[in-house]
Amino acid sequence: MSLISKRDLPDWQISPGLTPYPEALAAMEARVAAIQAGQAHELVWLLEHPPLYTAGTSAKRTDLLNPAFPVYEAGRGGQYTYHGPGQLVAYVMLDLNQRGQDLRAYVRLLEEWLIQALARLGVTTLRRDGRVGLWVERGDGQDDKIAAIGVRVRRWVTFHGISLNVAPDLSHYAGIVPCGIREHGVTSLAALGKVSDMAEVQAALKTAWGEVF
Repeated sequence: MSLISKRDLPDWQISPGLTPYPEALAAMEARVAAIQAGQAHELVWLLEHPPLYTAGTSAKRTDLLNPAFPVYEAGRGGQYTYHGPGQLVAYVMLDLNQRGQDLRAYVRLLEEWLIQALARLGVTTLRRDGRVGLWVERGDGQDDKIAAIGVRVRRWVTFHGISLNVAPDLSHYAGIVPCGIREHGVTSLAALGKVSDMAEVQAALKTAWGEVF
């Protein structure tokens, strides 16, 4: 597997409040097109959404159980997931033409980014073969998911990215089978008794980015 080479930090944007999902999709589309045209720099965009579900390209209708919130077609890889207040979403728009055209290496670096950031917040997370995202051991032979990854690449420019459960209402996951995985649960920093201050989490992600990318 090739490594993605380090380069200058991308632009770093934090949006206050709750960003509507269609607005975020349109903004990503525009930024990706501008990056492809050489008219904009790479971007990591941190935000929160109002409560909603998104369907990835592998989503199965049977995994949409009892949706209490709007459902959007995301166009990213993966299945159904939840976004909402208290969950930090990072949309990552990088030019892999400049960083190495290796999608698997890119996803691995996203995972490592989260691992390092969460370690700074006192949480040990694990990769699991066959399950994209990051997991926390529950202690009874099962895991709980704390962060999801879903990406899309167009002409080797990335968009979509990661979602990290800081302090969302975890009951909102009941409307779907998250990522198509029934045998494991979901958790958050707050549920683990760790820091749930969004600004501190944002700072940890920015510091870890410089270490990993």
